[in-house]
Amino acid sequence: MKNPMRNIAALVSGIVIGSIVNYTFIIAGGFMIEPPASVDMSDAQSIAAGMEYFTPVHFLFPFLGHALGTLVGALVTCSMASDHKVLFTLFIGVIFLAGGIAATIMIPAPIWFVLCDLLIAYLPMAWLAFRLRRPNLVS
Repeated sequence: MKNPMRNIAALVSGIVIGSIVNYTFIIAGGFMIEPPASVDMSDAQSIAAGMEYFTPVHFLFPFLGHALGTLVGALVTCSMASDHKVLFTLFIGVIFLAGGIAATIMIPAPIWFVLCDLLIAYLPMAWLAFRLRRPNLVS
């Protein structure tokens, strides 16, 4: 490793900035798309109990938050890392994927959303971030 402290800073920065992007989209979604009247969006049990009242549009901002949070976090990490950029970038995808799996366990969602979220929003977005930062890389 050329500079381990720089790589650690890259990982921490990617996680923090990606999480801020994720959180911002999820909060913005609550303001832009009215949740079902009987659901308290600050309570996981209320969300789980009212899941039948959610429509596909209610899942748009959570998906965008997960995908764009991972993408931005991975871009930051890839830009800052001194070496092994692909490993550090994909590690961000794995960290966010673990968070997505945890959220799936805590807050049940329709299977179509869980599959779409877990299969598209994390590792593919981290790989895309790496490819955007290294466009001439032959794989």
